[in-house]
Amino acid sequence: MANHDASHAIDDKVFYVVDEHDHEAGGSTMLGFWIYLMSDCLIFAMLFAAYGVFGTSYAGGPRPSEIFELPLVAVNTTMLLLSSITYGFAMLAMEEDRKTSTLVWLAITGLFGAAFVGIELTEFSKLIADGATPQRSAFLSSFFTLVSTHGLHVTMGLVWLVTLMVQVGRYGLTTANRRRLMCLSLFWHFLDVIWIGVFTFVYLLGVLR
Repeated sequence: MANHDASHAIDDKVFYVVDEHDHEAGGSTMLGFWIYLMSDCLIFAMLFAAYGVFGTSYAGGPRPSEIFELPLVAVNTTMLLLSSITYGFAMLAMEEDRKTSTLVWLAITGLFGAAFVGIELTEFSKLIADGATPQRSAFLSSFFTLVSTHGLHVTMGLVWLVTLMVQVGRYGLTTANRRRLMCLSLFWHFLDVIWIGVFTFVYLLGVLR
């Protein structure tokens, strides 16, 4: 009788077979990075919205057409656009497993990025020397906040770029380094797109007002 009950209990059990799916290595890293980029999009969206609200509040201070130097900004924009192109060449070299070429193109990208930051700092120092400080008006506060936030992102991107160059130089184009270079590529091109918005919405439209 006991044996019969035990057999009956076994027959009543339900067994589940877990069908595990293969996941691409580093897939969670890319997903997490995309989530980070989306959060960054929200940050810049709020900064653009703030500038849209306060961009015409001059408080008797200088207007955009009086302080913006479009030729200088155009040169700065060119620096960032060229850096995106050279980073693209670095990614092509990476796909072809050419370590030296990858490092060379990354170095050129870093130089263009550093030039962008340098020109932006020059612009800021000139504005502040002329009395156009963030405290002068809501327009200038929102302008400095938006543009400097972007510049800070580029600076962090440069630090990341140098770190990856050291990693690639030491360990080569490993799977992990390729994945990191892909993440930085997304980040760098994202900053390029944001700057196009800044150049158009802040500088061009500001001068035309």
